Amino acid sequence: MLKTTELYYFSPTGGTKKAGTIFCEGIAERMREVNLAESKGVMIVPASDVVVIAAPVFGGRIPRAVTEWLHNIDGNGKSAVTLAVYGNRAYEDALLELNQVMSGQGFRVIASAALVAQHSMVPAVGAGRPDDWDREEILEFSGKVSEKISKGLTTAAEVPGNDPYKEGMNMPVTPMTLSSCTICGKCETVCPTNAISRDGEKIVTDVERCILCMACTAACPQQARILPPPLQEQLGKMMEALISVRGKNEFFL
Repeated sequence: MLKTTELYYFSPTGGTKKAGTIFCEGIAERMREVNLAESKGVMIVPASDVVVIAAPVFGGRIPRAVTEWLHNIDGNGKSAVTLAVYGNRAYEDALLELNQVMSGQGFRVIASAALVAQHSMVPAVGAGRPDDWDREEILEFSGKVSEKISKGLTTAAEVPGNDPYKEGMNMPVTPMTLSSCTICGKCETVCPTNAISRDGEKIVTDVERCILCMACTAACPQQARILPPPLQEQLGKMMEALISVRGKNEFFL
């Protein structure tokens, strides 16, 4: 087991961080967390020999903001484990994209996984995941990664996906604010792309900057940030069949 590793993550509703933390518990005695959304614009040079990169999947891709933040990490030949965390539907090209970004930053990607977490827009899909069963699978995988590291193996993980990638998610809509909003500013504070601002006694969301990460809806103490009801209803119908499906975690060494 490693003495220390670093977890670089973007986790707007908590599932990605939870999955990444479980994995790190299995390979290192100590973990240093770096929230990519809080470190944007700062060049990062990892101290650990092996780092973990965890990113959510939006529409089969890594969110565009995350790829920009990852370009500020200098791999310098260090080893990396990549985790693409998806909402029980599909991860499509996201893991391949994440690996190619990290390789481009000078990392050797020695292991990868696509892990399931509760869906950020339709919480009934993948509800409660990663759960205890997921934890067992992730820790089993981390044991195999630890064994690979202990043997000094740095062969690249082969992952599925297409290059060129599929088109990224592009929905010209943002979460809306209900009348129960107290203008506390929490949504503005947690927004990773600075899409939310206050205009007098109103909360305003910039549709060009919003990436629909749902961080604001998860953080609102009044539950006053929601998706527009027509969109929420449409998504619910589209994903209804997935509520009873247990998506698979997939592992690549």
